[in-house]
Amino acid sequence: MSFISYYFHWSKDEVMNIEHRQRRRWCSEISGINEKLNPSKDKKEKSIFDLKATRMG
Repeated sequence: MSFISYYFHWSKDEVMNIEHRQRRRWCSEISGINEKLNPSKDKKEKSIFDLKATRMG
C-alpha cells in the first residue's frame, strides 16, 4: 500500500478502495517504470517483489 501511496500520492483510503489484484498490478507497473527510468548496467537491482523474508532472532 505504501508503495502505491508514495508514487501516486494517494491516501490510504484511496488505495484500500482498490481491489487487491489492481493494487498488485499498480505495483508491477510502478516497478516497471522505475526499471526503465533507472536502469542499472552493472548489477541487477531487486524489486520489492524479489526480496525474501528473513527470520529475525
